[in-house]
Amino acid sequence: MEKIAFVFPGQGSQKVGMGKDLIESYPEAEILFSKANKALKEKRVDISKICFEGPEEELKNTVNAQPAILTISTILYKLLRKNKIKPSMVAGHSLGEYSA
Repeated sequence: MEKIAFVFPGQGSQKVGMGKDLIESYPEAEILFSKANKALKEKRVDISKICFEGPEEELKNTVNAQPAILTISTILYKLLRKNKIKPSMVAGHSLGEYSA
């Protein structure tokens, strides 16, 4: 039996453009980005815009980087599970522990 692990990244793994391919290919990704934007509305943060367009310095800022990485990790997890991919183990580095 093949064993699969999901390993989630921490802060520092963010990159401008991350998640854009997901939102273009999977309607579920757009829904989760919308939920993240709604949750961050009080902070006046459009996490999808920051992820897709930057600027890089804004994405590197902890108040943006952490929700961006958590959003992408959640989307990827949900897509893997939707496709019946079940991990034998999950792990995460730093912020990634929350996703795990």
